[in-house]
Amino acid sequence: MVDAMGGDNAPEEIVKGCIDALKMKDGFEIELIGIEDEIKKCMDKYNFESKRIIITHTPEVIYNDDKPTVSIRRKKNSSMVTGLRKIRDNEGEIFISAGSTGALLAGTLLIAGRIEGVLRPALAPVVPSISGGTMIVDAGMNTRCRPENYVQFAIMGSSYMEKVYKKENPRVGLVNIGTEDEKGNAVLREALSLLRKCDLNFIGNIEGRDIAEGKVDVAVCDGFTGNAMLKMMEGTGKYFFHHMKRIFNNSFLSKISALLIKAHLKKLKDSVDPEIAGGTPILGANGLIFKCHGNSGAKAIQNTILNAYRISDTGFVDEIRKRITSMEVCIDD
Repeated sequence: MVDAMGGDNAPEEIVKGCIDALKMKDGFEIELIGIEDEIKKCMDKYNFESKRIIITHTPEVIYNDDKPTVSIRRKKNSSMVTGLRKIRDNEGEIFISAGSTGALLAGTLLIAGRIEGVLRPALAPVVPSISGGTMIVDAGMNTRCRPENYVQFAIMGSSYMEKVYKKENPRVGLVNIGTEDEKGNAVLREALSLLRKCDLNFIGNIEGRDIAEGKVDVAVCDGFTGNAMLKMMEGTGKYFFHHMKRIFNNSFLSKISALLIKAHLKKLKDSVDPEIAGGTPILGANGLIFKCHGNSGAKAIQNTILNAYRISDTGFVDEIRKRITSMEVCIDD
Protein backbone atom coordinates (compact mmCIF):
# COMPACT_ATOMS: atom_id res chain seq x y z
CA MET A 1 0.00 0.00 0.00
CA VAL A 2 1.27 3.45 -0.94
CA ASP A 3 0.07 6.83 0.29
CA ALA A 4 -0.48 8.56 -3.05
CA MET A 5 -1.15 11.96 -1.47
CA GLY A 6 1.86 12.11 0.88
CA GLY A 7 4.88 14.28 0.16
CA ASP A 8 5.82 17.48 -1.67
CA ASN A 9 5.61 15.82 -5.09
CA ALA A 10 2.34 13.91 -4.64
CA PRO A 11 0.57 12.42 -6.39
CA GLU A 12 2.50 12.57 -9.68
CA GLU A 13 5.93 11.41 -8.48
CA ILE A 14 4.36 8.86 -6.14
CA VAL A 15 2.32 7.30 -8.94
CA LYS A 16 5.28 7.33 -11.33
CA GLY A 17 7.44 5.59 -8.72
CA CYS A 18 4.81 2.88 -8.31
CA ILE A 19 4.59 2.38 -12.07
CA ASP A 20 8.38 2.15 -12.37
CA ALA A 21 8.53 -0.41 -9.55
CA LEU A 22 5.90 -2.59 -11.22
CA LYS A 23 7.83 -2.47 -14.49
CA MET A 24 11.01 -3.50 -12.68
CA LYS A 25 9.64 -6.46 -10.71
CA ASP A 26 6.85 -9.03 -10.93
CA GLY A 27 5.14 -10.84 -8.09
CA PHE A 28 3.29 -8.09 -6.23
CA GLU A 29 0.44 -5.61 -6.52
CA ILE A 30 0.24 -2.00 -5.33
CA GLU A 31 -2.74 -0.40 -3.67
CA LEU A 32 -2.62 3.35 -4.24
CA ILE A 33 -4.56 5.21 -1.55
CA GLY A 34 -5.72 8.75 -2.23
CA ILE A 35 -7.95 10.97 -4.34
CA GLU A 36 -9.00 8.67 -7.18
CA ASP A 37 -9.40 11.29 -9.93
CA GLU A 38 -5.93 12.70 -9.32
CA ILE A 39 -4.36 9.24 -9.28
CA LYS A 40 -6.06 8.27 -12.54
CA LYS A 41 -4.90 11.50 -14.21
CA CYS A 42 -1.31 10.59 -13.35
CA MET A 43 -1.73 7.06 -14.63
CA ASP A 44 -3.23 8.36 -17.88
CA LYS A 45 -0.29 10.74 -18.27
CA TYR A 46 2.11 7.81 -18.23
CA ASN A 47 -0.28 5.70 -20.34
CA PHE A 48 -0.21 2.90 -17.79
CA GLU A 49 -2.99 0.43 -17.27
CA SER A 50 -2.50 -2.65 -15.16
CA LYS A 51 -4.50 -4.94 -12.92
CA ARG A 52 -1.53 -4.83 -10.57
CA ILE A 53 -2.56 -1.34 -9.41
CA ILE A 54 -5.61 -1.02 -7.15
CA ILE A 55 -6.95 2.44 -6.30
CA THR A 56 -8.64 3.08 -2.96
CA HIS A 57 -10.36 6.47 -2.91
CA THR A 58 -9.94 8.68 0.15
CA PRO A 59 -11.23 12.27 0.02
CA GLU A 60 -8.99 13.77 2.73
CA VAL A 61 -5.29 14.63 2.80
CA ILE A 62 -2.99 15.21 5.78
CA TYR A 63 -0.64 18.12 5.00
CA ASN A 64 2.75 18.91 6.52
CA ASP A 65 1.43 21.97 8.34
CA ASP A 66 -1.39 19.98 9.99
CA LYS A 67 -0.89 19.19 13.66
CA PRO A 68 0.09 15.50 13.69
CA THR A 69 -2.09 14.05 16.44
CA VAL A 70 -5.07 16.29 15.64
CA SER A 71 -4.99 15.42 11.93
CA ILE A 72 -4.73 11.70 12.65
CA ARG A 73 -7.80 11.87 14.88
CA ARG A 74 -9.89 14.19 12.69
CA LYS A 75 -9.00 13.17 9.14
CA LYS A 76 -10.13 9.58 9.40
CA ASN A 77 -10.76 9.36 5.65
CA SER A 78 -7.28 10.52 4.69
CA SER A 79 -4.87 8.40 2.65
CA MET A 80 -2.43 8.06 5.56
CA VAL A 81 -4.99 7.05 8.19
CA THR A 82 -6.60 4.58 5.77
CA GLY A 83 -3.25 2.91 5.07
CA LEU A 84 -2.36 2.65 8.75
CA ARG A 85 -5.81 1.25 9.53
CA LYS A 86 -5.32 -1.42 6.86
CA ILE A 87 -2.02 -2.41 8.50
CA ARG A 88 -3.80 -2.71 11.85
CA ASP A 89 -6.59 -4.83 10.35
CA ASN A 90 -4.15 -7.06 8.40
CA GLU A 91 -5.58 -5.88 5.08
CA GLY A 92 -2.11 -5.12 3.77
CA GLU A 93 1.45 -6.15 4.57
CA ILE A 94 3.39 -2.97 3.72
CA PHE A 95 2.55 0.74 3.96
CA ILE A 96 4.75 3.46 2.42
CA SER A 97 4.30 7.20 2.87
CA ALA A 98 6.26 10.36 2.10
CA GLY A 99 3.73 12.42 4.04
CA SER A 100 4.02 14.29 7.31
CA THR A 101 6.61 12.59 9.52
CA GLY A 102 4.87 13.66 12.72
CA ALA A 103 1.49 12.40 11.54
CA LEU A 104 2.91 9.07 10.34
CA LEU A 105 4.69 8.47 13.63
CA ALA A 106 1.62 9.46 15.66
CA GLY A 107 -0.55 7.27 13.46
CA THR A 108 1.81 4.34 13.87
CA LEU A 109 1.31 4.54 17.64
CA LEU A 110 -2.39 5.37 17.68
CA ILE A 111 -3.69 3.33 14.74
CA ALA A 112 -1.34 0.66 13.38
CA GLY A 113 -0.07 -0.16 16.84
CA ARG A 114 3.12 -1.69 18.19
CA ILE A 115 4.47 -5.19 18.38
CA GLU A 116 3.44 -6.59 21.74
CA GLY A 117 6.05 -5.66 24.31
CA VAL A 118 7.59 -2.81 22.29
CA LEU A 119 7.53 0.39 24.31
CA ARG A 120 8.36 2.85 21.52
CA PRO A 121 8.77 2.21 17.78
CA ALA A 122 11.80 3.86 16.17
CA LEU A 123 12.93 5.25 12.81
CA ALA A 124 15.89 3.19 11.66
CA PRO A 125 17.77 4.30 8.52
CA VAL A 126 20.86 2.43 7.35
CA VAL A 127 23.65 4.87 6.47
CA PRO A 128 26.83 4.17 4.47
CA SER A 129 29.86 3.03 6.43
CA ILE A 130 33.19 1.34 5.82
CA SER A 131 31.68 -1.97 6.93
CA GLY A 132 28.90 -1.74 4.33
CA GLY A 133 26.15 0.02 6.29
CA THR A 134 25.23 0.99 9.84
CA MET A 135 21.71 1.35 11.21
CA ILE A 136 20.89 4.35 13.41
CA VAL A 137 18.13 3.64 15.93
CA ASP A 138 16.35 6.02 16.68
CA ALA A 139 16.60 8.72 14.00
CA GLY A 140 13.74 11.01 14.94
CA MET A 141 10.78 9.33 16.55
CA ASN A 142 11.62 9.53 20.27
CA THR A 143 13.42 12.63 21.48
CA ARG A 144 13.30 11.54 25.12
CA CYS A 145 14.14 7.97 26.07
CA ARG A 146 14.29 5.78 29.17
CA PRO A 147 17.11 3.24 29.59
CA GLU A 148 14.86 0.34 28.54
CA ASN A 149 14.03 2.12 25.26
CA TYR A 150 17.70 1.94 24.27
CA VAL A 151 17.71 -1.77 25.01
CA GLN A 152 14.71 -2.35 22.74
CA PHE A 153 16.25 -0.21 19.98
CA ALA A 154 19.34 -2.41 20.15
CA ILE A 155 17.30 -5.63 20.00
CA MET A 156 15.19 -4.42 17.06
CA GLY A 157 18.16 -3.03 15.15
CA SER A 158 20.20 -6.17 15.68
CA SER A 159 17.29 -8.33 14.46
CA TYR A 160 16.92 -6.18 11.34
CA MET A 161 20.61 -6.18 10.42
CA GLU A 162 20.82 -9.93 10.99
CA LYS A 163 17.76 -10.83 8.91
CA VAL A 164 17.85 -8.17 6.18
CA TYR A 165 21.57 -7.42 5.79
CA LYS A 166 22.72 -10.94 6.76
CA LYS A 167 25.10 -9.57 9.39
CA GLU A 168 26.10 -12.41 11.67
CA ASN A 169 26.05 -11.36 15.33
CA PRO A 170 25.74 -7.61 14.55
CA ARG A 171 27.88 -5.25 16.62
CA VAL A 172 25.86 -2.78 18.69
CA GLY A 173 27.10 0.49 20.16
CA LEU A 174 25.52 3.20 22.34
CA VAL A 175 26.11 6.70 20.95
CA ASN A 176 27.64 8.92 23.62
CA ILE A 177 30.01 11.89 23.97
CA GLY A 178 32.89 9.55 24.74
CA THR A 179 33.69 5.85 25.01
CA GLU A 180 34.39 5.82 28.75
CA ASP A 181 31.75 4.24 31.00
CA GLU A 182 31.22 7.41 33.04
CA LYS A 183 30.39 9.56 30.00
CA GLY A 184 26.89 10.90 29.36
CA ASN A 185 23.92 11.56 31.60
CA ALA A 186 22.31 9.20 34.13
CA VAL A 187 19.94 7.72 31.53
CA LEU A 188 22.78 6.79 29.17
CA ARG A 189 24.85 5.30 32.00
CA GLU A 190 21.89 3.15 33.07
CA ALA A 191 21.27 2.14 29.44
CA LEU A 192 24.93 1.12 29.16
CA SER A 193 24.56 -1.10 32.22
CA LEU A 194 21.40 -2.76 30.90
CA LEU A 195 22.81 -3.33 27.42
CA ARG A 196 25.79 -5.16 28.89
CA LYS A 197 23.41 -7.69 30.45
CA CYS A 198 21.70 -8.50 27.14
CA ASP A 199 22.39 -11.32 24.74
CA LEU A 200 23.75 -8.91 22.14
CA ASN A 201 27.15 -8.26 20.60
CA PHE A 202 27.35 -5.00 22.50
CA ILE A 203 30.72 -3.23 22.30
CA GLY A 204 29.95 -0.32 24.64
CA ASN A 205 29.85 3.43 24.10
CA ILE A 206 30.71 4.85 20.69
CA GLU A 207 31.12 8.35 19.27
CA GLY A 208 29.43 9.76 16.18
CA ARG A 209 32.49 9.30 13.97
CA ASP A 210 32.49 5.55 14.71
CA ILE A 211 29.32 5.15 12.61
CA ALA A 212 30.87 6.11 9.27
CA GLU A 213 34.04 4.23 10.23
CA GLY A 214 31.96 1.06 10.46
CA LYS A 215 32.89 0.15 14.03
CA VAL A 216 29.31 -1.01 14.67
CA ASP A 217 26.41 -2.39 12.66
CA VAL A 218 23.78 -0.80 14.93
CA ALA A 219 24.17 2.62 16.56
CA VAL A 220 21.65 3.16 19.38
CA CYS A 221 20.62 6.68 20.43
CA ASP A 222 17.64 8.90 21.15
CA GLY A 223 15.72 10.38 18.22
CA PHE A 224 17.07 13.91 18.68
CA THR A 225 20.68 12.75 18.49
CA GLY A 226 20.00 10.31 15.65
CA ASN A 227 18.14 12.83 13.51
CA ALA A 228 20.85 15.46 13.99
CA MET A 229 23.56 12.97 13.00
CA LEU A 230 21.57 11.79 9.98
CA LYS A 231 21.01 15.34 8.68
CA MET A 232 24.67 16.20 9.27
CA MET A 233 25.75 13.17 7.24
CA GLU A 234 23.39 14.10 4.40
CA GLY A 235 24.68 17.68 4.37
CA THR A 236 28.31 16.56 4.49
CA GLY A 237 27.70 14.28 1.51
CA LYS A 238 26.24 17.15 -0.52
CA TYR A 239 29.15 19.42 0.41
CA PHE A 240 31.68 16.74 -0.54
CA PHE A 241 30.26 16.20 -4.02
CA HIS A 242 29.78 19.95 -4.58
CA HIS A 243 33.45 20.50 -3.72
CA MET A 244 34.59 17.56 -5.87
CA LYS A 245 32.65 18.96 -8.84
CA ARG A 246 34.46 22.29 -8.49
CA ILE A 247 37.83 20.51 -8.35
CA PHE A 248 37.20 18.38 -11.43
CA ASN A 249 35.92 21.36 -13.44
CA ASN A 250 38.98 23.43 -12.60
CA SER A 251 41.07 22.52 -15.65
CA PHE A 252 41.26 20.34 -18.73
CA LEU A 253 43.47 17.79 -16.95
CA SER A 254 41.13 17.61 -13.95
CA LYS A 255 38.20 16.97 -16.33
CA ILE A 256 40.16 14.08 -17.88
CA SER A 257 40.82 12.75 -14.39
CA ALA A 258 37.11 12.89 -13.60
CA LEU A 259 36.32 10.82 -16.69
CA LEU A 260 38.78 8.14 -15.57
CA ILE A 261 37.06 7.66 -12.23
CA LYS A 262 33.51 8.56 -13.30
CA ALA A 263 32.08 5.11 -12.59
CA HIS A 264 33.61 5.02 -9.10
CA LEU A 265 32.32 8.50 -8.30
CA LYS A 266 28.82 7.51 -9.38
CA LYS A 267 28.91 4.45 -7.15
CA LEU A 268 30.01 6.59 -4.20
CA LYS A 269 27.35 9.21 -4.91
CA ASP A 270 24.63 6.56 -5.14
CA SER A 271 25.63 5.18 -1.74
CA VAL A 272 24.74 8.49 -0.05
CA ASP A 273 21.81 9.49 -2.26
CA PRO A 274 18.48 9.26 -0.36
CA GLU A 275 16.69 8.74 -3.68
CA ILE A 276 18.64 5.50 -4.12
CA ALA A 277 18.42 4.41 -0.48
CA GLY A 278 14.65 5.01 -0.40
CA GLY A 279 12.48 5.08 2.70
CA THR A 280 13.26 4.28 6.31
CA PRO A 281 11.56 1.42 8.20
CA ILE A 282 9.76 2.09 11.48
CA LEU A 283 10.98 -0.70 13.75
CA GLY A 284 8.57 -1.98 16.37
CA ALA A 285 5.45 -1.15 14.38
CA ASN A 286 2.85 -3.89 14.03
CA GLY A 287 3.67 -4.37 10.37
CA LEU A 288 6.02 -3.04 7.69
CA ILE A 289 5.77 0.76 7.60
CA PHE A 290 8.26 2.89 5.66
CA LYS A 291 8.78 6.66 5.87
CA CYS A 292 10.14 8.39 2.76
CA HIS A 293 11.60 11.88 2.58
CA GLY A 294 8.95 14.54 2.08
CA ASN A 295 10.60 15.66 -1.16
CA SER A 296 10.96 12.12 -2.53
CA GLY A 297 10.84 11.75 -6.28
CA ALA A 298 9.74 8.75 -8.31
CA LYS A 299 13.15 7.07 -7.95
CA ALA A 300 12.94 7.10 -4.15
CA ILE A 301 9.41 5.68 -4.18
CA GLN A 302 10.40 2.98 -6.66
CA ASN A 303 13.41 1.92 -4.59
CA THR A 304 11.41 1.94 -1.37
CA ILE A 305 8.78 -0.35 -2.90
CA LEU A 306 11.37 -2.78 -4.26
CA ASN A 307 13.30 -2.75 -0.98
CA ALA A 308 10.13 -3.28 1.08
CA TYR A 309 9.10 -6.19 -1.14
CA ARG A 310 12.50 -7.81 -0.62
CA ILE A 311 12.40 -7.21 3.14
CA SER A 312 8.91 -8.66 3.49
CA ASP A 313 10.30 -12.17 2.94
CA THR A 314 13.03 -11.92 5.60
CA GLY A 315 10.77 -12.40 8.61
CA PHE A 316 12.47 -9.69 10.64
CA VAL A 317 9.16 -8.53 12.19
CA ASP A 318 8.56 -12.02 13.57
CA GLU A 319 12.17 -12.08 14.76
CA ILE A 320 11.60 -8.87 16.72
CA ARG A 321 8.43 -10.36 18.23
CA LYS A 322 10.42 -13.37 19.34
CA ARG A 323 13.42 -11.51 20.73
CA ILE A 324 11.82 -8.50 22.37
CA THR A 325 11.11 -10.56 25.50
CA SER A 326 14.87 -10.68 26.09
CA MET A 327 14.57 -7.13 27.39
CA GLU A 328 12.93 -8.55 30.53
CA VAL A 329 16.02 -10.67 31.11
CA CYS A 330 18.26 -7.62 30.74
CA ILE A 331 16.30 -5.68 33.36
CA ASP A 332 15.53 -8.46 35.83
CA ASP A 333 19.07 -9.86 36.14
